[in-house]
Amino acid sequence: MSGRIAHGGGIGAAAALYGGQPGDWLDLSTGLNPCPPALPAIPDRIWHRLPDHDLLNETRHAARAFYGSGHILPLPAPGTQSVIQLLPRLADTERRAAILSPTYGEYGRVLSANGFTVDAVATLDDVELRSGLVVVVNPNNPTGRLHAPGDLLSLADRLTGQGGFLVVDEAFGDCTPETSLAGAVSTRPNLIVFRSFGKFFGLAGLRLGFVIAADDILERFADWLGPWAVSGPALSVATDLLSADPQPLRRNIAERRAALGQVLADAGLKVEGGTSLFALVNDPRAAELHTHLCHAQILTRKFDYALTWLRFGLTPDTASDERLAAALAMWSGR
Repeated sequence: MSGRIAHGGGIGAAAALYGGQPGDWLDLSTGLNPCPPALPAIPDRIWHRLPDHDLLNETRHAARAFYGSGHILPLPAPGTQSVIQLLPRLADTERRAAILSPTYGEYGRVLSANGFTVDAVATLDDVELRSGLVVVVNPNNPTGRLHAPGDLLSLADRLTGQGGFLVVDEAFGDCTPETSLAGAVSTRPNLIVFRSFGKFFGLAGLRLGFVIAADDILERFADWLGPWAVSGPALSVATDLLSADPQPLRRNIAERRAALGQVLADAGLKVEGGTSLFALVNDPRAAELHTHLCHAQILTRKFDYALTWLRFGLTPDTASDERLAAALAMWSGR
């Protein structure tokens, strides 16, 4: 595949370009919970053994309860990106793919590189029902656009008659569980839901996500991923954290999001969208602001397809709020 996309992160590269050590930087370029829960203890045996069926099954049952997927046992995968890479195997390349856009760029990149003609559509009504594969990120990254579950289920039903799949990526959906389609998968054989573990729990380095789909589709993904796709320590951590009460995390994320919003508002920046885990700013000088913040060793996310956009992830604490506010005040005073 070619045409690699520049994503959030990359603190090492930013430090090499603008100075400082990576640990000195405030990384606001990714949509991750900056205040992860304490890591649960991992038994020694987990490190010494391959992740066997019992461990995998415990994680799947914990994920089913957490995501509310009914009788469907979500399939663990080594990050959502790993299953995006497998999507081209689901549908015939002779049929077009539709992606509600703009959104996370890897969907279009992977499908195009594997021979699909990809239609970037602006609304659900623009989806051609003859499409073999339709992708909706809900809530969307980076705009935060959120579609009602009923509208998405209606689209899934319309696609069923044409043999098309609807993939709904709910990577940023953990703070709005009422919008999830995880519970509807058991009644929609063409509906596939992706969930990210690392964003809500702030543990992106664990590389863990889940696929929620009909059993026959899950079997195909499991075959494609191969044995032991997810490490035992990742499964052990996920089982414990998915079994805990998520409300304290949700409350803390809400507090951090409100603090970020206040800093941006005080700086006179226009927040055009976002989710619980990031804010999207629209400013004609976004590129210059990105560079200014890099000189202050603060990394944000800019977009080559929307030059006025800048995405700010959550700050981890009040000291970081003050650091960002001070850098923005210097920008406003220029």
